[in-house]
Amino acid sequence: MGLLDNHVPQQHYQNTHPGTGRYNHYQFVSLVDIINQFIIGYVGEGKLISKADRMQVNFHAQRALAELSFDTFKSVKSLESYVTNSLVLPLPIDYVNYTKISFVDNAGIKKPLYPTLSKTSNPQKYQTDDDYEYLFDEDGNFISSGELVKNGNFHGGSDNWILNQTYNSSGAVNLPGSANQPIILSTVATTLGDPVQGWFFEKNKIKGYNLVQGQGFSQENVEIISGESYKVSITISGYDAGLYRFSIVDEKGDITHLTDISANGTYTETLVAGGTANAFQSKVIMFKQVQAAVGTNTGNNITVDNISIVRLNNEETSTTWSNYKSNKPNENKQHDYDYDDHIFEANVGRRYGIDPQHAQDNGSYYIDNTRGLINFSSNISGKTVIIDYISDSLGTEEEMQVHKLAEEAMYKSIIYAILSTSSNVPEYAVRRYKREKFAAVRQAKLRLSNIKLEEITQILRGKSKQIKH
Repeated sequence: MGLLDNHVPQQHYQNTHPGTGRYNHYQFVSLVDIINQFIIGYVGEGKLISKADRMQVNFHAQRALAELSFDTFKSVKSLESYVTNSLVLPLPIDYVNYTKISFVDNAGIKKPLYPTLSKTSNPQKYQTDDDYEYLFDEDGNFISSGELVKNGNFHGGSDNWILNQTYNSSGAVNLPGSANQPIILSTVATTLGDPVQGWFFEKNKIKGYNLVQGQGFSQENVEIISGESYKVSITISGYDAGLYRFSIVDEKGDITHLTDISANGTYTETLVAGGTANAFQSKVIMFKQVQAAVGTNTGNNITVDNISIVRLNNEETSTTWSNYKSNKPNENKQHDYDYDDHIFEANVGRRYGIDPQHAQDNGSYYIDNTRGLINFSSNISGKTVIIDYISDSLGTEEEMQVHKLAEEAMYKSIIYAILSTSSNVPEYAVRRYKREKFAAVRQAKLRLSNIKLEEITQILRGKSKQIKH
């Protein structure tokens, strides 16, 4: 039976063929078909491989598909993305390696960007004190440099925190987020302290004792930027009653809240700064009681620890990366003269000794494989980039397919893999099928290279000697 006997031409030309939705499905064989055909042709009594279960064949088939995808198959994928002022893009979900990264100009032409991995990077950076000595948390671990909160674990005391504040307007308690009720930070009028009432430091934690509604604590000068995303985390213990709220205020005075807290546990959320427009004190974070226990205004206890705010994609920002993304590249600087005109004075010493890899004006990038991010130079902000990359063809079932020109290479690769891992196969047989595998892979590369005589001729016509034909 022919392969197209059950296919209707209309389905192909109207792109409605079941299970494909592509015009090129005839070029490929699915990995499932490869496995089935391999078992039929090569596995069984009296055949090359006397015994092999399907799971074993499936494993070696997937490994062969991945290896051939890296340097034999035409499996290059493309992803288009817009670069914001963060100058950072995540790597594609099925990324293995890149082939080219470009930006697109107004005419839709790809302009190559140039890698600078050997020139810069984003090394690990952790918090240090004024003497540049590393700081550690209570467990002895490094503290992330992207952490915006100072002493969020209260290790060694409550420095950088303003304890025992109330939030009021015209003498009345003002809950964070109330419209037209700006928060005024002021010290509570009553005498505070352990064990009477208020917030106090206790064993690397901040403890609230006999709290009344509106009491809280805060930290000022926290660089919260409107529109940026932040990973916020706080740990609560010793809770007995009441409702509590943790809030962040951006540089405009707009406030954003973590989900209200009414139980012990660690609360972690991603917040976008600037959720509610209010005239609050800018660049401040605050934790307060917003509701006392039902039927009372005192007696609420709670312990707070491990307050953390980290700007996303900036978790461990190094000085190197900060300088790189803030620098205006030389290739993007505008001059009032042309290098090729008659004004020589301004060009003296500008071209001699230039590194050829930097003789471009498109921009640059480097890939941070540790964090899975692509970092761009500042002149790429606001541009559309295209990432051409290689995958292993194992991401989805639709990708698990083999070009018919490389089908034999798949069979030979599976044969060699199974025989080379079997204990009862003579070494000369393993070497034989190793040679057959390499021969089949080489043949597949030649077939898939798709070299055409007419294309070579067209290129050679641009040379000095004319080709007659």
